[in-house]
Amino acid sequence: MRTLTEVGSELPEMSIELTPTTVVSSALATMDFTAVHHDAEEARAQGSKDIFLNILTTMGLVERFVTDWAGPEAVIRGINVKLGVPAYAGDRLTFQGRVVKAEGGEFTVEVRGRVSLGDHATGSVRLTLPGAE
Repeated sequence: MRTLTEVGSELPEMSIELTPTTVVSSALATMDFTAVHHDAEEARAQGSKDIFLNILTTMGLVERFVTDWAGPEAVIRGINVKLGVPAYAGDRLTFQGRVVKAEGGEFTVEVRGRVSLGDHATGSVRLTLPGAE
């Protein structure tokens, strides 16, 4: 549900354990059959430590993080995310965020998703909340 929406308000942290099942099933759910997302041996052959999250899953998790806070009436107007280090199976992905702009029912939330190697995803989500003028 929606909590404080003033500039500087912190969103509740969201943390997800990246089990191999989570990584593989999310890749398959997004119809991404690239081997580095479901075949550990192939991922290592291509220089990765293990299988890792695909871009569509990361973007979906960014949206979920913000909409879990904002509530079901929120409408996403824009997402600007930069990918960083891989989010490998066996790691934990933790999202943090804060409201950086609030104007006329439109809000911008700065988002950061971190894993043990550093920032996996950083950026902003712009959304509207009906009745929050």
